[in-house]
Amino acid sequence: MSASDKHSVSRRDFMKGVGVGGALLTAGWLVSRDASPAYASGLSEQYLGVLIDLTRCTGCGSCCSACQSVNNLPASASAPEQLDAGSYTCLEPHEVSLDGKTETMYVKRQCMHCIHPACVSACTVGALKKSPQGPVIYDADKCIGCRYCQYACPFEVPTYDWGDPFGLIHKCQLCFSRLEEGQTPACAEACPNGALRFGRRDALLAQAHAQIASNPGRYVDHVYGENEVGGTSMLYLSPVPFDQLGFAALGEQAVPHYAETVMKGTPFIAVTVASAITGVNWLLKRRELSSAAGSQDDAGAET
Repeated sequence: MSASDKHSVSRRDFMKGVGVGGALLTAGWLVSRDASPAYASGLSEQYLGVLIDLTRCTGCGSCCSACQSVNNLPASASAPEQLDAGSYTCLEPHEVSLDGKTETMYVKRQCMHCIHPACVSACTVGALKKSPQGPVIYDADKCIGCRYCQYACPFEVPTYDWGDPFGLIHKCQLCFSRLEEGQTPACAEACPNGALRFGRRDALLAQAHAQIASNPGRYVDHVYGENEVGGTSMLYLSPVPFDQLGFAALGEQAVPHYAETVMKGTPFIAVTVASAITGVNWLLKRRELSSAAGSQDDAGAET
């Protein structure tokens, strides 16, 4: 065996190494495909949601009490003013100027149930998912408490239970179990003023725009949630610009647009790198064995 033969890799050996890497690359593609978040495309207008008319809300707290009851949360003496592990919905008070007078308006907050939820894209273990009906639902049995959903949510909705040794996430699920039984979300059912209207998202949007058109002096010409971050299932009507009520000014691009690309590619990239390393290592090992065998042959020939 010549010196050049000792340190060369045959075409056949090279193809074997490529084959090993190729097999792992295929596996990586399958992992990446299965791990990517999926959404019920084409169904966004049929999703169920709630239209919240802030001109009708009196801050009575009935929605909060109903939410606490159906979710077995501790009852509070008054309506909570912020979301936490014991409050999946709350009423934020805001001082605004209406018709030249300062008045208190109440904004009901809860999960917005985005059409393309950033929390679902950020969750690495599938604890959050978008249901075919529209609500973003949470599986505590899968949650590892990484809190990525908190960082990803543009509305700062998911809350972390620091008092729980397992560190679970808490959020509104739009009474998903009630929806499956043909019932209305508890908050919408409990509202005595008609401020919360439950139904299909497309019907709610049509109703919202009809109300704006027929009462231009009552509402600003903006349905919050129609287009923000790709759209949400919770929609708002207001008599004042939404920034005066603490609503985030968000664009129409869905937040997961960029996150999903990375999340989908991560398993594939990881396995691709591993495949390349494995293939190179296999070829080097093959070369070392070939070189060692050649050295032994040369030694035998010399003796």
